[in-house]
Amino acid sequence: MSAGGRPPLRVLIGQILTLSAAVLLGTAVALVLLGALRHQRTQTLAEGRLRLALAEGTAPVSQLAPDGAPLDPGTPVAVLVIPSIDLREVVFEGTAGQVLTDGPGHRRDTVLPGQAGVSVLMGRRAGYGGPFARVPDLRVDAEITVTTGQGVHRYVVTGVRHAGDPQPEPADPGTGTLILTTADGLPYFPDDVVRVDAKLTTPVMPTPGRAFGVSALPAGELAMAAGDDVVPLVFWLQLLVALGCGVVYVRLRLGAWHAWLVGVPTLAVAGLGAADAALSLLPNLL
Repeated sequence: MSAGGRPPLRVLIGQILTLSAAVLLGTAVALVLLGALRHQRTQTLAEGRLRLALAEGTAPVSQLAPDGAPLDPGTPVAVLVIPSIDLREVVFEGTAGQVLTDGPGHRRDTVLPGQAGVSVLMGRRAGYGGPFARVPDLRVDAEITVTTGQGVHRYVVTGVRHAGDPQPEPADPGTGTLILTTADGLPYFPDDVVRVDAKLTTPVMPTPGRAFGVSALPAGELAMAAGDDVVPLVFWLQLLVALGCGVVYVRLRLGAWHAWLVGVPTLAVAGLGAADAALSLLPNLL
């Protein structure tokens, strides 16, 4: 202790650096492990909701809800199954980053799977369970099944496109195309977008009129779009700093046991909040 009973500056700095490292590690664990658990739980609940809607004949079949308003982002709209990569996921309406934390999303300016035209589904490559982690590994002729309010629709993969690859030939009128979209590159370090094209092999379903097109789609729902709301992250970081200072103070005054007894649960909650807020600012396909 220095004069006046205060700890040396190097001790304070060491405590703060140690605490910062622990918080960063905890945040990374929360993102990778707890994010996957959250995704799994949300998928289980969403599949139950969608099964009920399918049984009652109330599952969505267009961009609009029964009251004529656009479907709420996050509404379950389909079940995607790809046996060759052991994928089974509930698909939600919308492709903003917050929606894609729960599972794959349907791009709202495209038709639903099974209908005439192009349907785009987007999913994360690594974060929150990484449901589309193996989508780039799909081979030509791999089978894809999508269940919606209009029935079960089957597709076969026709190709995989990376950045710079030529665009496929336009599909014939009255046919259905499915495009699965996710991040390309290393997990958590995407450098572009990869797309898997598939053609519908079952009968085309009636296609309701579209309420809006690509011009009405928010920029935050495009591929690799990042969030721009930094207020939640600033709040959580301020809270982390305040809690960190408090833990250091308790450690120096009362000892390590008291500091960690109080600090671990509070810092864990704040770390989870910071991780969610930070991820919302990263590309939605991460």
